[in-house]
Amino acid sequence: MLLAEIVDAVAEVSATRSRRAKVDALADLLGRTPPAQIETVVGLLTAQPRQGRLGVGWRSLQALRPTHAAASALDVADVDTAFSALAATSGSGSAARRTALLDDLAARATAPEWDLVTRIVRGELRTGALEGVLVDALARSSGQPLDRVRRAAMLVGDLGETARIALTDPGALASVGLRVGRPVLPMLAATAESVTAALTDGRAASVEYKLDGARIQVHRGGDDVRVFTRSLADVTARVPEIVAAVRTLPAGRLILDGETLALDEDGGPRAFQDTMARFGAESGDIVLRPWFFDVLHVDGRDLLDEPLSVRQAELERVAGAFRVPARVTTDAAEGEEFARAALAAGHEGVMVKALDAPYAAGRRGDTWRKVKPVHTFDLVVLAVERGSGRRAGWLSNIHLGALDPAGQYGPAGGFVMVGKTFKGMTDEILRWQSETFPALATDDDGYVLTLSPVTAVEVAIDGVQRSPRYPAGLALRFARVKRYRPDKRAADADTIGTLRAMLPGRADVAVSG
Repeated sequence: MLLAEIVDAVAEVSATRSRRAKVDALADLLGRTPPAQIETVVGLLTAQPRQGRLGVGWRSLQALRPTHAAASALDVADVDTAFSALAATSGSGSAARRTALLDDLAARATAPEWDLVTRIVRGELRTGALEGVLVDALARSSGQPLDRVRRAAMLVGDLGETARIALTDPGALASVGLRVGRPVLPMLAATAESVTAALTDGRAASVEYKLDGARIQVHRGGDDVRVFTRSLADVTARVPEIVAAVRTLPAGRLILDGETLALDEDGGPRAFQDTMARFGAESGDIVLRPWFFDVLHVDGRDLLDEPLSVRQAELERVAGAFRVPARVTTDAAEGEEFARAALAAGHEGVMVKALDAPYAAGRRGDTWRKVKPVHTFDLVVLAVERGSGRRAGWLSNIHLGALDPAGQYGPAGGFVMVGKTFKGMTDEILRWQSETFPALATDDDGYVLTLSPVTAVEVAIDGVQRSPRYPAGLALRFARVKRYRPDKRAADADTIGTLRAMLPGRADVAVSG
C-alpha cells in the first residue's frame, strides 16, 4: 500500500466532524490494506508505530532541510522499515545515523507524506482517528458485529492485532478471551463534580481513594509475574518489589488492576513525580508499593462480566492487604466525608464506582466516576508556539507565567514560567490567539513567538508538582485553558508564591484501610 493512500484518508478524516464520515473513510482504507500491512497501517493511523519509541525528537525533525519527491512512490513497508531502523539505532554516533535515516526517508516522501510522517513520529496526528472510531471502522470493514470487535480489542489490548484478526480470520474474534500474561485495555472513568453528584441515581457504590500514582495491571501465572503500565508497556524489570509482593498472594493465576505509589518514611504518599521517577528506573532508593482496586481473573475464573461487588469480594480474599481504601455506601454525606479523608491523607480525591457494574475494559463510562478538586488561576501568556497537524496555520500551545512580585526568580514584578498547554482551546480561541498574538511578539525563532507579558488567561489545573525544568522549581499539572481575561491586568495575575504553597509535602496521614 502506498503511503499516499493513508495521507488521503487522514486528510478526509481531518476535514469532517461527522463520526460516520470518519468511519466510512477509515473502513474503506482498512478494506484495501494488504494483510501483511494491517498492523502497520493501524499503528500509523493512531500515531503509535508498532516499533514504539523511535528516539526522534522535535528538534531533530526541525533541523532537517529535505528536498522532497515530486511524486508519490513511498510504500507503507518503506516507512515501517525506516521506523524499525530508527528504533534500533543506539550508542555512539546514533544521532548522526538517525539523521541520515530521516534524511533518506524525507527525500523519498512527497511534502504531504513527510508532514504525515513527522506528525506520527511526534505523536501529534490529531485526526479524529482515535481508537473508538477505528473500532467502528474495523467492524464495518470486516462485517463483524461492533460489540464483538470492541470486546476483542479490549481483551487483546492491541488494536493492530485485533484488526489483523478481524480482517484475516473474522471467525476467530468470538474466541478471543482473557489470557493471563496478555494485558487488556484498562477501564476508564468519567468525571463528576462531587461525590453527591456521582451518587444521584441511588445505586450502591464503592467510594475509593484516588491515589496519585501510576496505573498498573499485574498478571501472575505461578511464579511468573508481569507488570504493565496504563499504555500496556511491560515494566516488570523496573518493579521487583511489586513482583515480590504479588508472589505472596494466595492465588496461582491472577490479573489485578491498580496503582503503584511511593510512600515516605511515615507511610504517607510521596509526590507524584517521586513515584514516576522511581517507576521509570530499574532501581532506586524509593520503594514502590502496589495498591489494587480490581481483579479480572482468579485461578481460571474470568471476572470481567461479574458485578463489582463480586470482584471486590474476590479482591479482598486474594489481595486484601494491598487493597485501595474503599467504603460501600448509598449515602452522599458518608461519601463526601470519605472523600475529605482521602484529601486529608494527601491523595487526589476519590473514585465512585457502581457496585452492579461489570469491568468495561478499554471504555469510559458513567459507572466509574472520578471526583477530585480543580483549581483555577489567572496567569499570563509569555509565549506561543505555532501549531501542527490539525492546528497547522494557527498559534496554539501557550507558555504560562505567574507573577513574581518579590523578584525571587527574576526582575521584581516580572513573571516566571510554570508550564505550557494547548488543552481546552476551542477553534474560536485558536483563531483569536492567531489574530492577536503576532502584534504582541517581541521575538520569533520560527516556531515560538515570545510575547510581551500583557495577556491574562484563566487556567484550570489539577495541582502543581516539583520540576527542575522551570525556574521556580514547579510545574502545573494537567493545565487547560478556561478563558481569556481581558478584564484583568497582567499585574493582577496569581503569584508564584500562591502556586508554590500547593506543592505537595509530607502527608500527615498514611494510606490505610
